[in-house]
Amino acid sequence: MKHNSKMAVGLGVVLMLGMLSVNAYADRDDRDRNHDRRDRNVRHEESHRDQRLDNRYSHNQYYPNRGYAMTRLPPRHQEIRFHNSRYYYQGGVWYRPDGPRFVVIAPPIGVVISTLPAFYTTLWLGGIPYYYANDTYYTWQPELHGYQVTAPPGQLDEQSPPPLAADELFVYPAKGQTEQQQADDRYECHRWGVSQTQYDPTQPPQNLAGNALNIKREDYQRAMKACLEGRGYTVR
Repeated sequence: MKHNSKMAVGLGVVLMLGMLSVNAYADRDDRDRNHDRRDRNVRHEESHRDQRLDNRYSHNQYYPNRGYAMTRLPPRHQEIRFHNSRYYYQGGVWYRPDGPRFVVIAPPIGVVISTLPAFYTTLWLGGIPYYYANDTYYTWQPELHGYQVTAPPGQLDEQSPPPLAADELFVYPAKGQTEQQQADDRYECHRWGVSQTQYDPTQPPQNLAGNALNIKREDYQRAMKACLEGRGYTVR
């Protein structure tokens, strides 16, 4: 009987220690998850420290703050000469050289680019489309073969067409991708989407009726979504 009592006591101690160990592991897992969540929040805040969210017209894209200076330009930038001055442009952001650095600026009215950024919002005034991104408005100028930076339009039409497919995508960097990586991935997915659908939302529509144009936009949007999800983004 004494032997059995000792065994029972010993088994009870073992079970109690096991439960304490399980609880300790659970507490540690909770602490680890909370720590990882805080780390992700800190990384997200740091990645946007020098940026602002442009949510005008539900544009919902991040851009560097005007006046922000960097030592190197982003990849695939364009150099544009305008009124004997030199500017650089990439992804809706404009830069001007300032000694050894490049400063984010508002573009001068009248400067022309060949293609719009992959993400923009379409607005309408008097039946004329204005393309918006990063506090900047563009209009298509056929005689210049490009999109010209224009002054902000006046009263916009109340009945505006729905945004282009590119505007309807909300992209979250689920793997903590940096802003530069996001820009690179979006550009590559845009190019892939154009190659798959033969439709480029940054170019004027080419002889497409309303229904055919909508189908092309939807195809392009699905292609962009598939590409971005394949690169580790959450897309809605």
